[in-house]
Amino acid sequence: MDRMRKMTAEHMVRSKATSAHVTSFAEADVTGLVQLREATKEAFLEREGVKLTYTPFFVKAAVEALREHPLLNASVEGDKIVIKHDFHVGIAVAIGNKGLLAPVIRSAGDYNVSGLARKAANVADRARNKELQPDELQGGTFTVTNIGSLGSLMGTPIINQPQVGILATGAIQKRPVVVENDGLGDAISVRHMMYLSLSYDHRIIDGAMGSSFLQRVVTELESFSADADLF
Repeated sequence: MDRMRKMTAEHMVRSKATSAHVTSFAEADVTGLVQLREATKEAFLEREGVKLTYTPFFVKAAVEALREHPLLNASVEGDKIVIKHDFHVGIAVAIGNKGLLAPVIRSAGDYNVSGLARKAANVADRARNKELQPDELQGGTFTVTNIGSLGSLMGTPIINQPQVGILATGAIQKRPVVVENDGLGDAISVRHMMYLSLSYDHRIIDGAMGSSFLQRVVTELESFSADADLF
C-alpha cells in the first residue's frame, strides 16, 4: 500500500468500528434536471468557465435537506451530539486508481447551483493535481459521493468520520415508469431515473429520520425543470 491507501484503509476501518452503519435507499425522477442541464451546459461553460456537472445539484439538494434535518449535520463526541450550524459539504473525488479524497466546500449553504459548480470544479481539479491544502480536507459536516459518475446504480458508502451521514447518488438512466396524468389516469412514460442511498450513524439517527432526509433530497431534485434560472 502507498501512503494514501494506508490512510484510506485506516480511516474506513475506524469508521466501521465507530459508527453503527445503516443505509436507506430512494428513487428520484430527475427528468427535469437532465433537461435543465442539457439546455444550459454550453452557455454555462461559456459564462462560468467550468463544466456543469450534476454534482452541484446534488450538493444543493443535500444542503436543503440538512436544513430540515440538522441531526444529520452533526458529530458524536462521547455521549454528546454536536450539531453544526454551517454546512461544510465534502465531495468525494476519485484520484485515478490511487484512491479518493473528499475536499470540502465550506459554507455550501451560502451558494446557488452556479456557485457550487465553481467551487466543486475548483476543489476537484486541485485534488487531482495534488494542490489541496490539508485544511481543505478537514472540517466537513456531511459528504456527497457521486458514484453514478462511474456507472454505479447504487451503493452503501462508509461514513466519513466524525460525520454522521453520507449521501451516494447513482447513475441516471432512462427507464419506463408509471406516471400519473391529471384526468387521464396512469400512463407509462420514459423518464430519467436515479437511485439515492444514505448511510447514517444509527447511534443518533433512526430509520424514520434517514428516510425523511432522503425524501427531502428527492423532492429537491425533482423540483428542477428545463426553464429554471441558474444565473
